[in-house]
Amino acid sequence: MATEPEIIDARGLKCPLPVLKMEKRLAALPPGAVFVVLATDPMAKVDIPLHCKQQGHDYAIETDGDVMRFTITRG
Repeated sequence: MATEPEIIDARGLKCPLPVLKMEKRLAALPPGAVFVVLATDPMAKVDIPLHCKQQGHDYAIETDGDVMRFTITRG
């Protein structure tokens, strides 16, 4: 049975806080680990993918209203 990925709730936080929370969690996870970041700051749509690309992590983004859901896989 698959477990749900951990969720980091960064809704209502302005950048760079969502990215900083994501970086802190990434540092504690092994390669291949998956977690989710929820964010509402429009800059997160730019900052989180950019950080993932620069650091070699995979990501997927879904939006539901003003909430963005980033599924991050540590590279």
